Order: sequence, then structure tokens, then C-alpha cells
Amino acid sequence: MRGTDKLLEPVEGMPLLRRQANLACSVTSGPVLLALPSPPHPRYQCLDALAVNRVAVPDADEGMNASLRTAFAALPGAPPAAMLLLADLPDLQQSDLLQVLNAVDLTSDTLIWRGSTADGKPGHPIVFASALFPAFSTLTGDGGGREVVVQAGDRVALIPLPGQRARRDLDTPEDWARWRAERAQAAAQ
Repeated sequence: MRGTDKLLEPVEGMPLLRRQANLACSVTSGPVLLALPSPPHPRYQCLDALAVNRVAVPDADEGMNASLRTAFAALPGAPPAAMLLLADLPDLQQSDLLQVLNAVDLTSDTLIWRGSTADGKPGHPIVFASALFPAFSTLTGDGGGREVVVQAGDRVALIPLPGQRARRDLDTPEDWARWRAERAQAAAQ
């Protein structure tokens, strides 16, 4: 974002990363892990006083897959599934996460439950069944776990969420300005 950290952009009165961490905490009584660049890093400060596990990713410069590899390796115990919530999706709401979580059926042969746009484009959040956890250990690069999704084949359930919430990320200052203008306009109506 041209020198700024999009995860520290203010959303609803707090940094986006803190908002997303709060969102994750609001839908589970289990652990919430946040993959972060190694400290010291400004992202740690915005998480003060939150009951989350901060997982340092020493090779974060490698790309998103380093974060996924490290976070999935750090999962405590043997959970039957885990939700991946990207921190840069500011439109996601608690109801969206709950809708995806409520769709999870561990007795089915489905391996992935995935939020999608209202018109069916795959997005986030994504819940992965534990059978896929080992696949995260070999990820490299910046593919965002696509290889794991491909491995699941047709055993993926899409859960439609309102509008573009499941996919809308903001990568440039112009994206942020447009998004803020749209929110202000919607709030004024």
C-alpha cells in the first residue's frame, strides 16, 4: 500500500487487524491464532489485551504460504477443522463467519467449507477439515493455500454470503478511499 500497512488502517474505530481478531474471537471459544511477522512489528501493538495467540512467522517475507504453514503447524491439540480468516477483508461480519461455521458437517465427505460472493465466486472465510492440515506443511510462495484447495477437488462446499463480502480486499489507497466513500454514502441513506 505504498508504504502503509493496510492491516493497520482504521475500520470501525480500530485497526483492521484488531477488528478481524475480535471478529474471530466472537465466534469461537477455542484458540484464535494470528500469524504475524516476527517482533518487533507494529501489528503486535494493535493486538494488546486481546485473548489471541500471536504466532511469529520468521520467514514472512516469503509470502502468504509461510504464514499458513506456520499457523497450521501451531494449531494446539488435534482440532477436527480450522477456519482461515484473512485479515484484509473489511466487509466480513460476525454473521458471515457464523454462516460458514454452521455449514460445517464433519460427518460428510466435504473437506472445505468456503464463503463465496452472492453470485458464487469462491472467497473467505474458509474452514479446512483436519485431513488437509498436513498439506499446509509443504506450502511455499504466495499462493494463499490454493494448492490445498485444489487437493480437496470437488469436496468443497460454497456458502453464499451477501454481496462481495467474501472477496473484497483493499490493496491500494484508492481502494480504501472508494470503500470509505461507499460506506459513508450507505450510512447517510
